Amino acid sequence: MKLVSYKLKGKPGPLRIGAMVNSRVIDIQEAYRKHLESENNLDLANMIQYVLPSEPAVFLSIGFPAVAKAQEAVKSLKVQTLRDVSFEREMVTLSAPNPSPEKIICIGKNYLDHAMEMGGEVPDYPMLFAKFNNAIIGPEDKIEKPDITEKLDYEVELAVVIGKEASNVNEEEALNHVIGYTLANDTSARDLQKRTSQFLQGKTLDNSTPIGPWIVTADEVADPSNLAIRSSVNGEERQSSNTSKLIFNIPYLISFISKLVTLKPGDIILTGTPDGVGAAMDPPQFLTDGDKVTLEIEMVGTLENIIIEK
Repeated sequence: MKLVSYKLKGKPGPLRIGAMVNSRVIDIQEAYRKHLESENNLDLANMIQYVLPSEPAVFLSIGFPAVAKAQEAVKSLKVQTLRDVSFEREMVTLSAPNPSPEKIICIGKNYLDHAMEMGGEVPDYPMLFAKFNNAIIGPEDKIEKPDITEKLDYEVELAVVIGKEASNVNEEEALNHVIGYTLANDTSARDLQKRTSQFLQGKTLDNSTPIGPWIVTADEVADPSNLAIRSSVNGEERQSSNTSKLIFNIPYLISFISKLVTLKPGDIILTGTPDGVGAAMDPPQFLTDGDKVTLEIEMVGTLENIIIEK
């Protein structure tokens, strides 16, 4: 299942959780209400806002139980009901699938070739830093480049979305806590990032980190540690690698982080970027107004955003 956060174009109202199926976006709450009605559970159907929330962050904070209901609802939809609870793709605007996670944890220098191109040693432990919700934008938004930076860079990353609370978990159990995967552009202001030994100020600028276009649920990604990953700028390929080249793989990262801080449903982990970033090119190639950055990850999808100077 592909979980999306959407709004109808030209219509007021909050973001709603949906499922992308072929060329349509199914409203999950409405689909589940129809499912309950078909099962003659009218009392629950009339209390649908409490049974299955429509707000994306709240839905994802419930984790696996919410996704199970969504899958049940979509599977049970009849052809004649589908159009009552869904919209053609061009009728909606997609936002980040979780626009307000409790935590966004990022991993630095987690591909060997990227660690080497940035002139650093291979880390002995995962290099953790954070982003905040102010940075998150969606698949149809523009990446803002503020005047404060002249060295805005791109980084394609596989993002892991947590679906069950994880505290002190072992590697063997770690993937059981993952609800799905999405794409993220860990856009980095290199000049700000390198001011100090801490990355934060170059990593969480307003409206700088696109995530999406959806969360592909974990049951549809056979092996997250063997996915082709690439990026391009204005059609020119810049990064091309595979998640098998992660220094610290996804089970290790979840286990490692969960021993430091409890991961909650909806939390997002950005797992690192491969070599080929603009800062490492000769000469360096940074993003400017109008540039189009395209990210692709096998079995997950494509994310494309344009740079706008602010």
